[in-house]
Amino acid sequence: MCGRIALYTPPLRLARLLEAALAAGIDPGGEPSWNVGPQATLFGVADRGRGRVLDAYRWGLVPSWVKDASVGNRMFNARSETVTTKPSFRTAFEHHRLLVPVDGFYEWDRRSGEKVPHYFTRADGAPVVLAGLYEHWRDRSVPDAPWLQTCTVLTTTPGPDMDDIHDRMPVVLEPDARELWLSAGDDEHDALLTLCGPARAGTLVHHRVDRRVGSVKNDGPELIDAVAAT
Repeated sequence: MCGRIALYTPPLRLARLLEAALAAGIDPGGEPSWNVGPQATLFGVADRGRGRVLDAYRWGLVPSWVKDASVGNRMFNARSETVTTKPSFRTAFEHHRLLVPVDGFYEWDRRSGEKVPHYFTRADGAPVVLAGLYEHWRDRSVPDAPWLQTCTVLTTTPGPDMDDIHDRMPVVLEPDARELWLSAGDDEHDALLTLCGPARAGTLVHHRVDRRVGSVKNDGPELIDAVAAT
């Protein structure tokens, strides 16, 4: 799974990296965080027929047809193996795909019997672009209720860079895969699923970090600093 993220690169820089415009209301400088958890804000790039746009999304997908937005609390990840068949994700996979740029993500190594956090980022130092899905939802029982824009991150089997730390990893999209992810047609599902495999060896690097990252109450650049094993 992928349930904790570092996101400190300014939205304007992320938009330029992904050749996207900033949505109205997005602060170009952003509010950096080194400890983003589910239900917090991520940025995503979608192409809704008017070119790529980077916008803010609440992390935890809420399908348009559900009555209660609280279902998003547990839908921050979508397994790529079942994304075409599971009702909660099927429509979004077909029509609402998203690029989710982050600076890195955390996973916890449990092999020693204790939870040891590791920070993963790209070996080349660039932001990591994850495969995501988005939906729009509003409470139809409330007149003129605002629309809620939410997202989820796809996961897959672990690649060699995970070093057996976890049995899942987020789907990482390389530059040559991003256009297909955003624009593939209804007859290209097989091609999309091909993109959902584990990252190639050498894509990611990682190091052990402080356990303080386990609480979203803690934040700051020191959370991604390497710490020695104790």
